[in-house]
Amino acid sequence: MQFLHQKAILLLADGTIFHGNSIGVLGKTFGEVCFNTGMSGYQEIFTDPSYYGQIMVTTNVHIGNYGINANEVESNKIQIAGLVCRNFSDVYSRPNSESSLLDYLKQQNIVTISNIDTRALVAHIRDYGAQNAVVCTDGTPIEELKQMLAAIPPMKGLELASKVSTAQKYTFGNPNASYKVAALDLGIKTNILRNLAKRDCYIEVFPYNTPFEVMQAINPDGYFLSNGPGDPEPLVQVQQTAQCMIESGKPVFGICLGHQILALANGVSTYKMFNGHRGINHPVMNMITGKGEITSQNHGFAVSREQLEAHSELEITHYHLNDATVAGMRMKNNPVFSVQYHPEASPGPHDSEYLFDNFVDLIKIYALQKV
Repeated sequence: MQFLHQKAILLLADGTIFHGNSIGVLGKTFGEVCFNTGMSGYQEIFTDPSYYGQIMVTTNVHIGNYGINANEVESNKIQIAGLVCRNFSDVYSRPNSESSLLDYLKQQNIVTISNIDTRALVAHIRDYGAQNAVVCTDGTPIEELKQMLAAIPPMKGLELASKVSTAQKYTFGNPNASYKVAALDLGIKTNILRNLAKRDCYIEVFPYNTPFEVMQAINPDGYFLSNGPGDPEPLVQVQQTAQCMIESGKPVFGICLGHQILALANGVSTYKMFNGHRGINHPVMNMITGKGEITSQNHGFAVSREQLEAHSELEITHYHLNDATVAGMRMKNNPVFSVQYHPEASPGPHDSEYLFDNFVDLIKIYALQKV
């Protein structure tokens, strides 16, 4: 295949270099390098706004085998900064696919490198932590790349929600649905909206910096804080909006970045993880039911467990079984809850979809209390 012949490199911030071949697009791309352990779902991963600004390493050895289907996107474009993979296939065999992954990447000008030893790369990231990197497929000298890479800001302290949030309010679902939800878009995934809509909710989606008064004006039955990329700490206005949501007394549900925002709104800090959790088979313990859940996760920041356990108004509802990090929480005296993982993803197991039911149940309870 001709597109495999161009030599390319992956340069990490610590100076480590991996050599491979270009896939389709000549150029350079910068971002924090991370890895996802999913065996499938690459299209959903590439279009997830939470991955904005990150160079994605796919640990599954084959990428591209089943092509692209327009119905399986999580946003209107590819969000990753670049792609790193082992074996790239321009031949796809799934009957309902519409195009090859190669064409999809080329159309959106995504710099990609293949024939990388991804096992060695992932082991390096696991040992030395997530860090900035550059994928170069145009032959730029390494010393020049090092200078450019040194100027790229770290993910810690980086506000990225503004890069992926909608610029204008929009709606999703049936306008005659029983319940109305005001969602703050920090990088919302389409399947979150689908899950709310199929539970008889009509969703009005607002830009990330929308004042609470504007959202309140539609008189919603509940509020939703979405997933998204970057560090939650710089999102001070969003934290203030979340505080107002809590004070409204209406049900509030947060996922991923929204979960972190709710923690910060309650005075609980967040921190940058050494590697983060990115994959579709992460085990989580539900402390309320005592049941385990297989979950889809994508986050590089987490909520302080120590501060959460010491908080008088909050309690942990879920924790990650691999490292005991916080995977979910709720308020004791308000209808507010959140999870760090993605219940809408359902990569096979549907273990966590009940969380959307819980949100709608809270909305129903609140509606009855108003009568």
